[in-house]
Order: sequence, then structure tokens, then C-alpha cells
Amino acid sequence: MMTQTSRAIAVNIPPTLILTVTHEQFVELAIANRELQLERTAQGELIVNPPTGGETGYRNSDLNGQLWLWNRQTKLGKTFDSSTGFHLPNGADRSPDAAWVRQERWDGLTPKQKESFIPLCPDFVVELRSKTDNMEPLRAKMKEYMNNGARLGWLIDRKNKKVEIYRPSQDVEVLENPISLSGEDVLPGFVLDLTEVWG
Repeated sequence: MMTQTSRAIAVNIPPTLILTVTHEQFVELAIANRELQLERTAQGELIVNPPTGGETGYRNSDLNGQLWLWNRQTKLGKTFDSSTGFHLPNGADRSPDAAWVRQERWDGLTPKQKESFIPLCPDFVVELRSKTDNMEPLRAKMKEYMNNGARLGWLIDRKNKKVEIYRPSQDVEVLENPISLSGEDVLPGFVLDLTEVWG
């Protein structure tokens, strides 16, 4: 039993070991370890993501800033950064790099639901690949968002200067070195300038 005066000891988990937790356990774990970026698959597998480096961090901040500014002007919904957890309909707990939820969906949540992991899938999600990320887990995550109700998703691959655009019930569209991205009818009038992202 750990007392208030006990010192925490870091535990290294080998990649071959799969830890599973319930949603409730995951919430407790995330609250106790706010410095870590944690996610949980629909099967309950715990995923520990390291903090991003400076290059990815400032590019992600630019992306979030552009989305926030558009939303501040249109007031069509709520924007969220990578520290926000979403409890998806399939049971997974995910934290996209940027997300947006339509205002009427946000308004439909109780105050308690708004304080915890948000119990829905965002309408719009962005995952920004850092140079060391493997694309396949990111692609699987984007498909998961689509299968859980997202209406538009962008997987931005900085390493290869490509963007994969995900839409429900459609093939993935791949853009080579685009200078901007359109929010289409999901984010009307939003255009993401990729200048800083590619930088």
C-alpha cells in the first residue's frame, strides 16, 4: 500500500506485454497520470504514448490554433486539443491531436459528461504523424473514428508531406504536398493553411 510519503517508482512495460483495463479503471489511471498521453482500445488494451517533441508540438499547436480561430468566428461547435479524451461508442478511449464537435451535440451532453471523457466521437478529427510514428496504427485509428460517427478526418503525414482524408463510407483520398485543406461541409468555410505544418 502506497502512503502519502512513499515515492513513486517508474515501471517499464515491455512492448510484448498487453495490459487491459476497463473504462472506469482507465479514467482513474488517466487522472493519476496527467503527464502521460494514454489511450485505450475497444478491447481494453492500454496504449501509452510518449509526449511529442518540440517540432510536432508547435505544428500541432498551429493546427489547433487555426481550428480554434475559425470556430471562435463561426461559433458552430467546440474545439479540443490532444489532451482531451473521447469515450467512443465502441468503448475505446481516444485523444485525437485536434477535434471538433457540433454545438448541438455538445449541448446534448450533461454537465457531468462534459467534465469527464466525452462520451461521443467527434464530428471532425486530426491526427498529426510525428517523424517516428508508424502509419498503420494511425490509419487504424482514423478508420475507428469513421466507424464511430466522425464525418471528416485528416491524417497528416509530415514525414512524406501527404494527407489522407477520411470520410464515412468512402475510399481514403490521398493528397501529395497540399498547401491547404478544406473543411468541406463539415467545417463550412474552414481552410487549414499547411505552411507551418510542413515547415
